[in-house]
Order: sequence, then C-alpha cells, then structure tokens
Amino acid sequence: MKAIILAGGSGTRLWPLSRYGLPKQFAPIHQGKSLLLKTVERLCDYLKYEDIYVITNEDYKFHVIEELRKVSTNLEGNIILEPVGRNTAPAIALCIKFCLEKLKCSPSEPLFICPSDHIIEPVKKFTENLVLCEKLAKNGKIVTFGIKPKEPNTGYGYIKKGKNIKDFEKSFEVEKFVEKPNLPTAEKYLKSGKYYWNSGMFGFTVNTMLKEFRVHSPQIYKKMSLPYEKMQADFGNMPNISIDYAIMEKTSRSAVLEADILWSDLGSWDSIEEIEAKDENGNIRIGNVVEINSKNSIFYAGERLVSAIDIENIVLVDTKDAILIAKKGSSQKVKDLVNILKARKAPEVIEHPTVYRPWGSYTVLEEGARYKIKRITVKPGQKLSIQMHHHRSEHWIVVKGVARVTNGDTVKLVHENESTFVPKSTKHRLENPGKVPLELIEVQNGEYVGEDDIIRFEDQYGRK
Repeated sequence: MKAIILAGGSGTRLWPLSRYGLPKQFAPIHQGKSLLLKTVERLCDYLKYEDIYVITNEDYKFHVIEELRKVSTNLEGNIILEPVGRNTAPAIALCIKFCLEKLKCSPSEPLFICPSDHIIEPVKKFTENLVLCEKLAKNGKIVTFGIKPKEPNTGYGYIKKGKNIKDFEKSFEVEKFVEKPNLPTAEKYLKSGKYYWNSGMFGFTVNTMLKEFRVHSPQIYKKMSLPYEKMQADFGNMPNISIDYAIMEKTSRSAVLEADILWSDLGSWDSIEEIEAKDENGNIRIGNVVEINSKNSIFYAGERLVSAIDIENIVLVDTKDAILIAKKGSSQKVKDLVNILKARKAPEVIEHPTVYRPWGSYTVLEEGARYKIKRITVKPGQKLSIQMHHHRSEHWIVVKGVARVTNGDTVKLVHENESTFVPKSTKHRLENPGKVPLELIEVQNGEYVGEDDIIRFEDQYGRK
C-alpha cells in the first residue's frame, strides 16, 4: 500500500497564522509540529517512510522537503509536483500516473489518499481503520472515512450510509453524498444517526480508480493516457473538480468506513477547542499568555506576550505583524475578512514577516522608503544563489557562525561581529560552510528594495 498526502492547499481560515506563503499544513499549530509532519508520522505507524508520498505545488516544494527531512533524509524523490492547483480529482489522477509509470506499481496496488492538515487521534485507532480500508480496497471498493458527527456542523459535507457490507465491520454502502447543509438539515442528519462527516480520506486500488475515471470522468482519463511528464506539463488544462464530484457521487463502488477516531480539519480558530486542553475557566492558552478573570476564550501568542483582563468568549491570535480578535463562534468569518484584505492587496495575507527558503529563512525587521532590514538564517552546508540586484546595495553583519561570501571576484570568510558590503549590480553569494546555523543582519539600501529585484546566475535548488 502507498499513501499520498495532499499538501497543495493554500487555505487561510486560520489567518493570521496561516497565509498563502505558509498554509496551516506547514505551521507548527499542534504540539510544536506541523500538521504535515504529524500526518507523515501517523501514517508511519502502518507504512514505511518510503511508501509515503506528498503531492504539492511548486510554491510549497521546499516547505515539504523541510518537513520530510525531519523524518528521513531520503524522501525528496517522494514529492509529486502540480504545476498549478486543480483540485483533488486531477491531483489523484496525476498520483495514479506517477505510481504506474515512476514506481512501476501493479494495477492491484492499494492507494490511500489523505489531506495534510487534519488532526487525528489516537494513532492506533487510525491504523486499525487503515488496515480495514486496505482490505475493502482490495475487494474492489473505493473507501471513504466517515466521521460520526458530534454536533450539527454546517462546515462539512455529509455521507449517508446504506446497508452493511458483508464480512466487513463498521463498513457500509454509500447511499449518497450531500453538500454542506444548513443548520436545520444538519440537525436532522445528526438525529437520524445515518450520516457521517466526509473526512476527505480515500482508499482504492489503482485499477479500480482507473476504471471509474474512464467511465465517469473521461476528460481526466484521456489526460492519463499521456506520459507522466506530458500529463504534468498539461496539468493546467485539467478540469478543476473534486474527487467527490468527479467520481464519488457517481460510482457504485463507494463504501464508507465508520472511523472511530478523534478527527478535526481545523477549519476555524474555534475548532482549536477540539484538540487543545482548557484550563479551569474554559480558556485555551497557546504561547506566552497571562490573563486575569477571563473565561471561555482562545488565546494564541506568537512571539510576544499576550495579556487579557475580564475577557469572555473571544478568540485572540497574535502574530508579529497582525492581530485577530473575534467573538467565539464567528471565526468562520475569517475567510470574509481575508477577502477584504486581499482586495486591499494587504501583504499580511500573503507572507509572514518570516519567509522560509530552501536554504533557511529571513525575517523583515523594518522597512521604509529606500531601505529594508532583515535577519537572515542560513542552515549548515546551505548556500544562496549567485545573484545580483540592480537597485539596491547590501550590508551584511554576522551575528552567529561564519559566512563564506562571494563578492564580485573575491571570496572570503566573514566571522561573528564582522561585516561586508555588496555594491549594486555586483554578483554575490552567501554560504554557510559551518556546522551551526549562520545568523546575520542584512541592511538593504536603494531606490527599490522589492524581492523581485533579483537576477539568479546559478542556483542549486533549480530556482529561476
């Protein structure tokens, strides 16, 4: 069995922590680990690391590499790249083609597809369900994990179960898939006991899904006849459609497995209550939080101290450059707030002050007319591209470690408490030849200090 993790989403429902540049699957939201890393670790209770693959888009490739390196240094070949986002049906089709052509999988190979940004506990229960899912898949079923609803939630799609599948515990035929309901309808679903939340996790064999694409989604199936590289290059011409619409609502092979697990897709800040412990006053406190006489609230502190007095029923999220304050129960409206910020072209929607790169990261400390100040961290053994800027000069001061600096025709080492200056229009490179992270302060000065003023001449990460 192979597992494929869908990690291309750019959702901002947990803004300001989650943004386009760092979606929630890469943010250390729970127990100090990213949701992607926790997904990989969870799957490894049943599968080998090398049998786990991640599909993502080009923008997030190096985020995925960084997370996979935390479990193994040999998994960079386990990344499948989408040139553009095209929803789950084309993504799954590309993964199937990858498995057949690149991995030489048998048509009878079971595949398990899951999102990268969900919380699932306990792991042992999940593994038990995964074992049963594989057996059902080998029996010709397309299996989806159904979550028994705890409340009439209107944020999830639902699955109505049919008759029991013979010889398979807690497994049912699917009577129908239904869209996210209104509250009265969700209450009826909960009361009936016949509906599950649709978790977005699927299991099937390669051959089973190929047959269903051929019958129910011929446009995608036709693309699958192309060689893998051509299919990947033509990915933007695929229909933008989910696997639910393309296959699951049409197939007669669908089955729902009642997954008796704690599950959350962390679709809003309110959903943090499902995974974090509360204090005696019903508060959730993450980070450096001090409060007096506050009740039933969620406090998330990033780098700064967050303090509150006589607060009730609010969500307060603090990051370096943005603060969210919302009434509990209203955090689903964060999406509307983000749309307003997008219309204003607010940079806080796109990037964090800390931006991650394959070589390390940088944090913008201050920016003004004709200048920008950054704190740069370069990982041991890593190096930036050989590059040049037309509109700015750069002054580097080493705070920790040692830097190897290429500056025009000169290459030299710069140690702690030393500095160097790079003039405009000069080819240069920054490297960390040491065993500890290199930290430095960069002062940019010029008529334009935008990130797009860069010409790369050589880059080991393949960027242009």
